[in-house]
Amino acid sequence: MIKERLPQGFTMRAPTIDDIEAVTNLVQTNEIALDGAIDTTLDEVSTYWQTPDFNLATDAWVVLSPEGRIIGSADLDHSQHVRLYSNGDVHPDYQGRGIGSYLLSLTEARALEHIPLAAPDARVTLHAGVSSRNIAAQQLLEKHDYRLIRHFWRMGIELNEAPLIAQWAEDITVQTMTVGMEHAVHEADEEAFQDHWGHMPHTFEEWSHWTVKRSGFDPSLWFLAMDGDQIAGFALCQDEKEAGGWVHDLAIRRPWRRKGIGLALLHHAFAEFYRRNIHNVYLGVDAQSLTGATRLYERAGMHVVRQFNRYEKELRAGKELSTQSVDV
Repeated sequence: MIKERLPQGFTMRAPTIDDIEAVTNLVQTNEIALDGAIDTTLDEVSTYWQTPDFNLATDAWVVLSPEGRIIGSADLDHSQHVRLYSNGDVHPDYQGRGIGSYLLSLTEARALEHIPLAAPDARVTLHAGVSSRNIAAQQLLEKHDYRLIRHFWRMGIELNEAPLIAQWAEDITVQTMTVGMEHAVHEADEEAFQDHWGHMPHTFEEWSHWTVKRSGFDPSLWFLAMDGDQIAGFALCQDEKEAGGWVHDLAIRRPWRRKGIGLALLHHAFAEFYRRNIHNVYLGVDAQSLTGATRLYERAGMHVVRQFNRYEKELRAGKELSTQSVDV
């Protein structure tokens, strides 16, 4: 267990919803300092803070300077209490004073409280994702026995001209999502993403909070590749305003893979973004994707724009409940 104290004059408290803009600005300041561009939006932080199983009073912390300014923040999320995810930020002007170590100690202490709530035989792990450019954060994690286990890429494309026209496999048509299809899309999403490294099942309520109930949800940017009345694959996209156009989820169900549907969905999504005058499109992908997704994105003309490193600390040994490999 890490035991740290704040520098004299600095204080810590749980955030309230009124702090959301200050925390978002802090995160964005670090993103600009590290990568030269904003990644996190106010809407994303708002959605996260209002997740049904997330409690600001127990799962998040802010550090205030002697002047009362929020200069540090951290939070902890989980999947079934067995995979825990921590985030932390310290303003560039206040780094190197032990504030990051202090926040890490808070997330670890809270993470340990999840162990009794996890399935008795399950492995419990704490994860932290950091930009590959954030050397200080990586050194901090390694100092406290976290190990680097995975790389994730932000891939993007600049649509300077009209994208290629989507070429659909025989019997495949494309449509946008309509009212009443939410459960079918969720089921297709769960089935397809069971082949994603680290996947844990999500209930419809958990899924819908981040998708159809999210502010800015636009069903006209949810593209479904249909084989009759079956969802063969999907590209669930959103206009993230200053953060660009995003393909948040793209997947093909097993019976329809290797038929060019994924590439067609990408081209279809690019064309719609281009029509809307959105010329920078992004997605996130596991750099060691179990299904070879990175090769598909490269064929579509996308390239790596950022790398994030995933660190892990085992809190309790046991049976791994998340996806680690697939036979496809």
